[in-house]
Amino acid sequence: MTKTALVKYRYFGKALIATSLLAGIASRPAMPQQSTPVIKVTLLGTNAGPPVNLDRYEAGTLVEAGTQKLLFDCGRGVTFRLTQAGMNLALVNKVFLTHLHSDHVVSIPDLYLTPWSAGTARQTRFEVWGPAGTVDMMDHIQKAFAFDIHIRRDVDEKYSREGISVSSHDVKEGKIFEQDGVTVTAFVVDHGPVKPALGYRVDYGGHSVALSGDTRFSENLIKHSQGVDLLIHETIDADALRKNPGNRSREQVENIIAHHTSLQEAGEVFNRVKPALAVYSHILGREEDLIAGTRKVYSGPLEVGEDLMTIDIGARVETHRQKK
Repeated sequence: MTKTALVKYRYFGKALIATSLLAGIASRPAMPQQSTPVIKVTLLGTNAGPPVNLDRYEAGTLVEAGTQKLLFDCGRGVTFRLTQAGMNLALVNKVFLTHLHSDHVVSIPDLYLTPWSAGTARQTRFEVWGPAGTVDMMDHIQKAFAFDIHIRRDVDEKYSREGISVSSHDVKEGKIFEQDGVTVTAFVVDHGPVKPALGYRVDYGGHSVALSGDTRFSENLIKHSQGVDLLIHETIDADALRKNPGNRSREQVENIIAHHTSLQEAGEVFNRVKPALAVYSHILGREEDLIAGTRKVYSGPLEVGEDLMTIDIGARVETHRQKK
């Protein structure tokens, strides 16, 4: 039997109150049900790749705001998680990339090709925004699958030409998307030698969510995340990686740690941004250790994300976890 664990956050003046409920168990008076959220966020992949993890897939976050369905990163398993979440893949045709590491882009061919060639074929253009190199990557993906595209578009099924067309954009810091009241702003973050790397902020209906992408401690992220309802941030438990490096050399381990945000650094980011809720995604470490390490410097609302967790943003910020 699957139950949904629900945590609700709401404001009374300056005070933030968190109430934990388990669906179907009336252990305390329930808070009034939230009306339709202004923004809905679904975590599709929360693992710090690229090692295969069947419980946590690679980077991917869906943000639904108004009429827009916006996908941020498209790592391994994202199309599976979208399907598990009940999403029609043909409707997810706007992708924003934080950087071009394989664990953030490897499922793009699947999302690009499959909804177009499936029974309910995508009829609209596939659009991708990302740092320098995005246009070149998308051009090469189309070349790599040119035979399949030609057969299905021109010879056999004759699927929509528009549905397999691509509009890709190399973007810099600033407002990069504005449609139906939804705004997406890109900002530069610091992922060590991986340059450029971007974070994103989505604003709609007086509410907002920021996504860090992969980064070490970033003043620019703090600047661009001010006032958000939700901050989705990466982190790494450096001690855990040092103790269990796998087949990585010591130098490789230290390079990885140097390009990401430690638990204490993330806590400092949260202290300065003061989001209504901070959520870890793209994580390396055990949930209890991530929380304990962050609590050394940060006492505000914090959750460790998991695949298929949803966050509703409206009058309150509500998280929903699937529990078995």
